[in-house]
Amino acid sequence: MYDVARPATGNALEETGRMPALFTGERPTGAPQRRPAAPTGPDYAGIQASREFVALRRRFRGFVFPMSLAFFAWYMTYVLLAAYAHDFMSTKVFGQVNVGIVLGIGQFASTALVTWLYLRYARRHVDPRVAELRAREGVAEGTSR
Repeated sequence: MYDVARPATGNALEETGRMPALFTGERPTGAPQRRPAAPTGPDYAGIQASREFVALRRRFRGFVFPMSLAFFAWYMTYVLLAAYAHDFMSTKVFGQVNVGIVLGIGQFASTALVTWLYLRYARRHVDPRVAELRAREGVAEGTSR
């Protein structure tokens, strides 16, 4: 029977059971040595550790987390009412339109409202600080890692 623990001989790599390390930085004998290039561009780690960036993240989270929590609570309320409060959700508001339809349309309306509120908040409170931070650090608009 073939022993899978011992590969068949015929190739030096197979005999040692080790593959060569391809990206270790070692150069073949006689190859010219290159110095690593000097870092160019912004110091992203320094920017991330700066007080301004920490304050910017806090400001961003101060809007996003409460708004997400509120929207999730509103959504779960709608789902739970739809699942367990059939009589309430089927109450007619006018014509064939009931409370369930009104609240369902309210889900779409609240999604648009949250989007509009976030865009307004970001435009007034977040984007100006991002622009200041980019200008101070010399980061071009649209630049990312």
